[in-house]
Amino acid sequence: MPLRALALLAAFVAAGCAKSAGPSGGAGSLRLAMVTDTGGLGDRSFNDSAYAGLLEAKHVLHAQIEVQQSKSAADYQPNLTVLADGGFDEIFAIGFLMNDDLTQVAKNYPNNHFAIVDAVNDQPNVASVTFREQEGSFLAGALAAMVTKTKTVGFLGGIDSPLLRKFEAGFAAGAREVDPNVKLLVKYVGSFEDVASGKELAAVMYGGGADIIYVAAGKSGLGAIDETRARTGVYAIGVDSNQDALAPGKILTSVIKRVDVAVFRIAKAVASGKPAAGAVELGLKDDGVGLTDFKYTKAAIGAAHLARIAALRAAIVAGKIVPPKTREELAAFVPVKI
Repeated sequence: MPLRALALLAAFVAAGCAKSAGPSGGAGSLRLAMVTDTGGLGDRSFNDSAYAGLLEAKHVLHAQIEVQQSKSAADYQPNLTVLADGGFDEIFAIGFLMNDDLTQVAKNYPNNHFAIVDAVNDQPNVASVTFREQEGSFLAGALAAMVTKTKTVGFLGGIDSPLLRKFEAGFAAGAREVDPNVKLLVKYVGSFEDVASGKELAAVMYGGGADIIYVAAGKSGLGAIDETRARTGVYAIGVDSNQDALAPGKILTSVIKRVDVAVFRIAKAVASGKPAAGAVELGLKDDGVGLTDFKYTKAAIGAAHLARIAALRAAIVAGKIVPPKTREELAAFVPVKI
């Protein structure tokens, strides 16, 4: 592992173990900011999860915080630049689509510290956090294959990209692990903020026979969840944040990605005077991804299925199952007897 990656991993471990305390400069001296992806605050998913980490830093570390919301990709570089000019101690870029713009801003402001979620940036003043989304998605796919009655499940993504294909491939492999005969429908909205299209495409997939849809589409996914809420006999699977309560009993589970924890731990490292650097990837073993506690669906899923999900999780953590992260790896994936 490169030294910069080890440095970031060490910062995460130290931040996770350290007692909660304010920055050394006194209450309110820590200044943190973030630039949202185009879905913005209120997506009940990715951006909101990052903001939750920022809010925790405000409450626990007494940090001053600021958010610049991006209406389009054209806003990324101006928003990052405004915050860099503002002299914040750490600036978070939320989303892989911001990576190129962040590279330019980080070069222009070598004395500022930045962090990006869902991309790896090689600038020395940027910390990068990515996740093994395929691992949590694998468990979601396995659960969907256990619960489906139509033997058809769906994956609804935001923008067709290498990142979202990690969700897709992991989900498909998990379903194959449980039942190779389960059919998978795949559609992409082409956007993370088109709620109406998310709803429309979910209706198409339900009409095509799917009774469970894994929704990895940011704010667009709220439309799909709304469509799920209006139908009987179907479930959605949420993403990034715990979305189970958005439609109690209608969301089978959510694949949680602990963006909030990543943001807060980087903030803690900054507060300690040791800004994080390098890249770190978090998965099931690190509790960076996982499923929810099935608060509203535990009875419907049943103890036997939940036990099997736990066994599959243990197999992934132990390295006995390696969920695919690309369509090419998915094509070669062979179910493992657990």
